[in-house]
Amino acid sequence: METIVAISTAPGVGGIGIVRMSGEKCFEILNKIFEPKNKYNIDEIKGYTIKYGHILDKSEIIDEVLVSFFKMPNSYTTENMCEISCHGGMYILRRILELCIANGAKLAEPGEFTKKAFLNGRIDLSQAEAVIDIINAKTKKETQASVSQLEGFLSKRVGKIRKKIMDITVNLEVNIDYPEYDIEEITSINIIKELSSIERDLKELRDSFETGKIIKEGIKVALLGRPNAGKSSLLNAILKEERAIVTDIEGTTRDTIEESVNISGIPIHVIDTAGIREATNQVEQIGINKSKRIAEEADLIIAIFDVSKQLESEDIQILKLIQNKKAIIVLNKIDIQNKVLKKKNIEEYIENPNIIELSAKEYIGLEQLYEKINELFGLNEVQIENNEIITNLRHKNSIDNALKKIEEAQNTIKFGLPTDIISVSLKDAMEAISEITGENVSEDIIKEIFSKFCLGK
Repeated sequence: METIVAISTAPGVGGIGIVRMSGEKCFEILNKIFEPKNKYNIDEIKGYTIKYGHILDKSEIIDEVLVSFFKMPNSYTTENMCEISCHGGMYILRRILELCIANGAKLAEPGEFTKKAFLNGRIDLSQAEAVIDIINAKTKKETQASVSQLEGFLSKRVGKIRKKIMDITVNLEVNIDYPEYDIEEITSINIIKELSSIERDLKELRDSFETGKIIKEGIKVALLGRPNAGKSSLLNAILKEERAIVTDIEGTTRDTIEESVNISGIPIHVIDTAGIREATNQVEQIGINKSKRIAEEADLIIAIFDVSKQLESEDIQILKLIQNKKAIIVLNKIDIQNKVLKKKNIEEYIENPNIIELSAKEYIGLEQLYEKINELFGLNEVQIENNEIITNLRHKNSIDNALKKIEEAQNTIKFGLPTDIISVSLKDAMEAISEITGENVSEDIIKEIFSKFCLGK
């Protein structure tokens, strides 16, 4: 296989930069450009060894470096590898990269080192996907979920389910191929029992995607309310900075403002929307229409009401809008004296509402708001470490396809159809679930997955 090379550290200036190289001619190329302080024999040097020296272009010293040696098969790619740690200036990094290429290496494609690890059998496809998820993780819980997947917990779970399906298939085919032998008969009741167990396992895994999606993508929260109810003030309080303009003039927010914040280890994408009221001009109407559209798409609506004012037609419109939505009702400005709006006024329009009383201006009640968000999405109950949680839509689709085939197999038995038809459905189920770990996946999917990686990984 070709020897590949890439800069593995992020673009920019830093204290240290790393050029990574992997392949059959890795050490041969390195020897042409690296002069160590103490000479070594590559056949005798041990893996996981670091050597100090200089990178040279003929007789010119390019940089003072440390080179890490990783010998096959005990490396990230299972091939011979080295990592050249140099000073982190882009000129130095590019010069070393160009020297490697000039001496026989090929510039790596995005994710090609990890692709080699997958193709060489060190990791499966779900573990490879976990690598890019770890790199892109923004919160502790997202990192924990990705590390768990990289450690192989999802792969082991998928493997167990696949083996259950295979055991049924093998026994069925034995009965088909050798009916003359005295083999223990597998009754329809036993098959249905086994298939029901597999179905439960697949559904449990699939249902974890709702939590996994939140961990990975976060929760989209729309702030909804009349002008001057305190939406922008609440956004600023959540962010702990003056992000949105706050004035006594109604209709200050004409367009949406979106910011993200980490709450209890989950990325929360908060969207401040234009106040809901009878628009005074076309620009404001566009903003209000956008607010309603965002509310439809949001995972959670925080509807904000000013406790110093009675419910008006716009407030009632908002309450009707959120009736069938996951929503929290915030009674804002509890720091003022003349409170008019009460919880019972809200309960006339919504049964068992989630109501939080707070003051966005004085930062009162924010913790109760965060606790309610955790409660609504069950975030405190999620055990990330050493657990199997689906965070990838590709994995969920594969599980859905496997479930359809298991259902087909169950229906085949119920309708008394031939045994070989059951085997076809079970084989299709195995193929569907094998897509997760990569035993059965197209080259196009592999290319698509690794195209999302950065260079040098």
